[in-house]
Amino acid sequence: MALINTVIVPTILAANKDQFNTFVAAYQGFAKRVQIDITDGQLAPTLTLPETEAVAPAEWQVDFHMMVARPSEHLQNILSLKPSLCIFHAECGEDLLPLFAQLKNAGIKAGVALMKQSYPANYRGAIEGADHVLIFAGELGRQGSQADMLQTEKVDLIKAINPNVEIGWDGGANMKNVRALAHAGIDVINVGSAIAAAPNPAQMYQDLQADLDKRGVVL
Repeated sequence: MALINTVIVPTILAANKDQFNTFVAAYQGFAKRVQIDITDGQLAPTLTLPETEAVAPAEWQVDFHMMVARPSEHLQNILSLKPSLCIFHAECGEDLLPLFAQLKNAGIKAGVALMKQSYPANYRGAIEGADHVLIFAGELGRQGSQADMLQTEKVDLIKAINPNVEIGWDGGANMKNVRALAHAGIDVINVGSAIAAAPNPAQMYQDLQADLDKRGVVL
């Protein structure tokens, strides 16, 4: 059954190196795959530490979610950092396909993020060329937003364009909705404040992942 493959991925949104190190310390005992959010103060209204300072533990599988207006200006840094996945926003205004080609040539998976107002068909080329499509249902550069569950309607639209693509979710995921997100066809559920603000982040991570494995229970 496909649901068993859905994974919970903690996220890091840090304004500076001290905050980043606090996230790392909190996640290091249990996290396997982590999404690091980077903003430039342009596409997103907030500003994080630069990607060059976001050096994660070697044992982590790292996804970079680049909320930046000009992805091409960050590409060389990403190629040097060699994450597992790099996600750029469809709405940035740059042609992402040449950047995807460089990422893939370096062994890095290429991802495209769609904001709430973005219709998948308008970004067909990027979705066709991507390994991962992130349905962004929160607020750029912020944690703790409410999940817009209507955004799950994009899953079938994305799959119609690229049937084999991995689909991620970012925005408001918590114990109340992760199983519904998995049932909707989400492969990767990125979780920010629900884990980071929990009294015991490791236990919350385990509880969220365990909830995905429940079967035959009304949502």
